[in-house]
Amino acid sequence: MIDRARAPRDVADVDVACAPRWLVVTFARVHVAASWAIVGGGVRRARAIAWHRIAEPELRPPVDAAALLATRLAAAGHAGAIGLLTSRALDTFSDERVRHGDVDARCIATVGLGNALRAGDPPGASGRIGTINLVCRVSVPLAPESLLEALALAAEARTLAVREAGVPSIVSGLPASGTGTDCIVVAAPDARAGARYAGKHTAIGHVIGASVAAAVARGCDRWLAERGAR
Repeated sequence: MIDRARAPRDVADVDVACAPRWLVVTFARVHVAASWAIVGGGVRRARAIAWHRIAEPELRPPVDAAALLATRLAAAGHAGAIGLLTSRALDTFSDERVRHGDVDARCIATVGLGNALRAGDPPGASGRIGTINLVCRVSVPLAPESLLEALALAAEARTLAVREAGVPSIVSGLPASGTGTDCIVVAAPDARAGARYAGKHTAIGHVIGASVAAAVARGCDRWLAERGAR
């Protein structure tokens, strides 16, 4: 948890609150977010992203995971938040911030690898819950096209971290590129005009890639260490 009394002003624009079943990232003002979250996915305006920790039996068929999460978000006072599901202990979250000039990005991630897969593996149910969920908040507004570019870059950085951790796919045994149920949220302050580019040659792309890669790498290391693989 961040010591809010000592946090720099721009860091304090993002509040992180962790409890046994909830990890909530709240922005000081409305942001535009892009994701494929099961609750609140797509491109939308939001003030918060909430992880909910769930046990595998709670998601057995015929449970509708999206409906279950939406109900629990509302009951916990998080209606309107973008919702993420995980079985990972939420106090294992990684929090990495990278700054370059007047631009910074902060990535908060939970990393579980029990469902590790490689892009292109055959489809099918994994039988285990294990996922990477991350939020990357950029300090400057982004145009719609650069918001999508930022989402792609965050996915690339996630894949890089998993690949460098040497985690095998549970299906093919080849190096995994993520898990079967990963979710990524990229958020930036809401404004009429935003930066048009967020690729690797830009300061925005640099801080996104570096913060996401570092957060996921730390999460991978922790998950592997807990299982005696580090």
